[in-house]
Amino acid sequence: MARFTIATLSMVVLLALAMTLGAPFPFIALLYITVFTFFLDKLTAFAAPDRPDAEFPAGDALSVTLGLLHFPLLYGGVRVIAAGGLSVLDTVCLFAALGLFLGQVSNSNAHELIHRSPRAMRRLGVAVYSSVLFGFHASAHTRVHHVHAATPNDPNSARMGEGYWRFAVRAWRGALVEGYRAERRLGRRGLSHPYTAYGMGAALSVLVAATVAGLTGVVVLFGLAGYAQAQLLLSDYVQHYGLRRREVAPGRFEPVGPGHSWNAPHGFSSALMLNAPRHSDHHAHPSQHYPGLELDRGTMPILPHSLPVMAVLALVPPLWRRVMDKRVRRWQPG
Repeated sequence: MARFTIATLSMVVLLALAMTLGAPFPFIALLYITVFTFFLDKLTAFAAPDRPDAEFPAGDALSVTLGLLHFPLLYGGVRVIAAGGLSVLDTVCLFAALGLFLGQVSNSNAHELIHRSPRAMRRLGVAVYSSVLFGFHASAHTRVHHVHAATPNDPNSARMGEGYWRFAVRAWRGALVEGYRAERRLGRRGLSHPYTAYGMGAALSVLVAATVAGLTGVVVLFGLAGYAQAQLLLSDYVQHYGLRRREVAPGRFEPVGPGHSWNAPHGFSSALMLNAPRHSDHHAHPSQHYPGLELDRGTMPILPHSLPVMAVLALVPPLWRRVMDKRVRRWQPG
């Protein structure tokens, strides 16, 4: 647990210092989650074992801590950025660093929380997503993505040859609609429908932003929320690009297996993202706590670079296809 705790809480401390003390901490925080993370991923000293020990901690304390810290960081950042007291460079650095934290660390932690069985932990994860105006992801991810991943029925599984920008529009809209339909099929109606809570949570988030920083704060919140959502969609795009489950009968597909998600073994970025890059094992065992997720390099597709680096490549579709399409074909001939 030490590497997860150090990697994530160090970023929290840097963001807090950036908001309270200003320069040079906004720049340092941005360097930490980009350049520093990139180079530490290259050092074998920070590598993590493919298979953790049989006994591993649940990681609940860190998940709850990160979930609770999300809110002062989000609205504190909204207030500082909207106030305009920082230089232009520091403002840009703080916005970028906080946005990356929300999209990579806080998103990964909220993803962990919505998979936990204690109701309070799931509600905390939903609150985190709702604060960045993406509450419906809690339904779409668990009710749609985990059921239909790597099939044409999942809006968040990218097709081979599909560029990220086209995928992002399709996936956002598809998750919103299909998540709603999935909850309706479970008999959720009116006030009992989770989308009611998601809408109220988003409205409350906008109200808090307006209270702490006025109309400018609302604009900053929308900017940070859009940035965080784009990164979540980037993760979905990268982790399922081109991989498909075999159709065994009309409309029926083989069970999801280790070969239906892309994975990254890089130790430091995986620690920052609470092992989210160990995606195949997560789909095989959705309730498995993040410290216990495993890698099997013989049966699981492995990305050529860390997940954050691959996300950057995905922003340039021709470059992305040059790197990934041949790997998809090797992994799934035909």
